[in-house]
Amino acid sequence: MTDLSLTISTETANDEQAIERLHERTFGPGRYVLSAYRLREQIGHILDLSFTARIGTLLVGSVRMLPICIGDTQALLLGPLTVEPPFRSRGIAKALIERALKDAKAKGHRLVVLVGDESYYGRAGFKQIPKGTVTMPGPVDLARLLVCELASGASGNIAGAIRPDWAMAS
Repeated sequence: MTDLSLTISTETANDEQAIERLHERTFGPGRYVLSAYRLREQIGHILDLSFTARIGTLLVGSVRMLPICIGDTQALLLGPLTVEPPFRSRGIAKALIERALKDAKAKGHRLVVLVGDESYYGRAGFKQIPKGTVTMPGPVDLARLLVCELASGASGNIAGAIRPDWAMAS
């Protein structure tokens, strides 16, 4: 993003309504049937690992992180990630992902999982989770289940069901 007015900030409780409206506009009502939303219905996101993107005072993007476990392995679920359509293809999503991963690593987290296209998220270090090792509630295309190691070798032994991490719930 070459526009110097872009600001990436930690999400606050005051951002909730604006982010929800952004999700309504960009994902629509169908978002509630997605597997990742089944997890989001059960546990809240981590505010200090969730971020907003603003140009001036206008909210143009958001990314959130949820505490999850894969079997017994703690991880984070990245998403939803969204950018207002008129502001896409300007590096805003990339800036949000980079900030989320950087802060998660700085706080000692080792793994981040998401459901998305490897061709897009692979640029940020995400790779497909080997098929047959991990399950997720609800319907999910396992080819779109991706992981990013924040610590070398952290995904080597992941296996099991993805579920909320109640120990990290705020």
